[in-house]
Amino acid sequence: MAKNLSKVFSAELDGIDAKLIEVEVDINIGLHSFNIVGLADKALSEAKERVSSALKNSGIKPPTKENRKITVNLAPADIKKTGSQYDLAISIGYLLATKQIKDFETRNKIFIGELSLDGSLRSISGALNIAVMAKKMGFEFIFLPKQNAEEAALIKGIKIVPTSKISELIDHLEERNLIDYQKEIDFSPSDNFFGVDISEIKGQENAKRALTVSAAGGHHILMSGQPGAGKTMMAQSLISILPPPSLEEVIEITKIYSASGFLKENSFLNFRPFRSPHHSASSVAVIGGGTNPRPGEISLAHNGILFMDEIPEFKRDVLEALRQPIEEGVIHVSRSKRAVSFPAEFLFVAAMNPCPCGYFGDSEKECRCTANEVFRYQKKVSGPLLDRIDIQIDVPRVKIEELRKKGIDENYSSKIKNQVKRARELQKERFLKAGVDIELNSEMSSKETDEFVSLDESAESFLKSVLDKSFISARGYYRILKIARTIADLEESKIVSSNHLAEAFQYRVKDGER
Repeated sequence: MAKNLSKVFSAELDGIDAKLIEVEVDINIGLHSFNIVGLADKALSEAKERVSSALKNSGIKPPTKENRKITVNLAPADIKKTGSQYDLAISIGYLLATKQIKDFETRNKIFIGELSLDGSLRSISGALNIAVMAKKMGFEFIFLPKQNAEEAALIKGIKIVPTSKISELIDHLEERNLIDYQKEIDFSPSDNFFGVDISEIKGQENAKRALTVSAAGGHHILMSGQPGAGKTMMAQSLISILPPPSLEEVIEITKIYSASGFLKENSFLNFRPFRSPHHSASSVAVIGGGTNPRPGEISLAHNGILFMDEIPEFKRDVLEALRQPIEEGVIHVSRSKRAVSFPAEFLFVAAMNPCPCGYFGDSEKECRCTANEVFRYQKKVSGPLLDRIDIQIDVPRVKIEELRKKGIDENYSSKIKNQVKRARELQKERFLKAGVDIELNSEMSSKETDEFVSLDESAESFLKSVLDKSFISARGYYRILKIARTIADLEESKIVSSNHLAEAFQYRVKDGER
């Protein structure tokens, strides 16, 4: 390495994935100047002031006192550099280039962190994402703000050095006062009920059964019913019967929230997320995007639940944009200069009223809507989107007698949860044995559905008779078979029988389709 040249490593977020960035600092003869090159944005160009003040207030000679030309290059130059996480790397590179700290091995270390003017470090976004990249590329140490250390420690096999001040870091690098490494996190998954357990729902046995099937096979569900029937409460209760996430799922969820800047200090998400965007949300807010593309609500719901209440009230472009991620589990955001993909494997739960006033078809309260208003309202949710929602049920109003019943069966939710867990285990074992890289019945392709859904004679006969009387699309046909396979898994049956198919048809075929 040249006499007045240093190179250290930092990282840049590209979507939710991190990319390695080389930070080169060159000190040259000439009048004082401090330039940062390499496609840096405004926040990064302001790093010159933060670095100078932080070093000065830490008792170190800052770049502003150097009567020489200072050039910081961020490579590769074709990647746009954003944010303030390069402050720490620039500072260390400058200190190495000016010989203010002794040389050390830089090839196995990554430096990330924003500097305050007093030399302390502020938290950054994407610490976990950077740790994943660092381990994959063979780095041994990550130096980052103390507030992000616990998050990054989810990744085992790499040493996390939590740093509070740059002066503290210098003492560590010069081996005067070593910083203790962050302890590895003992992962323990958590259930997040959002205050609603399925055992708290009174009545609605058919709807609760549909929720069980939805949770067991990962099937999207639409609930239609009068206001106050309990649709929102049931959607929230779905979390209570889903199994807690695995470590791999926790890492995926935390990467998304960390990249979005939604994590609290020293935390990670060890529960399944529940996202419920308002119907006024824009397409970018729900789907993701922006000038520098960021995850939207469908990605924040990854490995969890996306709930859309009053779905006809959402903008048409938002609803139609859901079609591709619902089908593929990923969203591709394309812009003129870059394209980013975000994971979006969520359980889609939607709720709607049958008409604008909410009482169409109600036996107790008269609907005041005209036939045209009812038709237009229901058509706000397009056929192609409905065709992608596996389970579609009507949720009737609960009778007062049911509501007045006291006492909760505390074993009900644990019983349902165990059923769901066992059904998911059977699916995972089946696909693993066949060498198929999926885990849930809802993820099966048409070819895989033909392979894994075995019907007995009664089921074959029932299927033929019903298909002759109903109009069902090819997509709808395969979704019925997937639902039937899930119902059979809940009963731990290897063969799909006619009663499994009958229940599956009940969830798919509406009165108008019979």
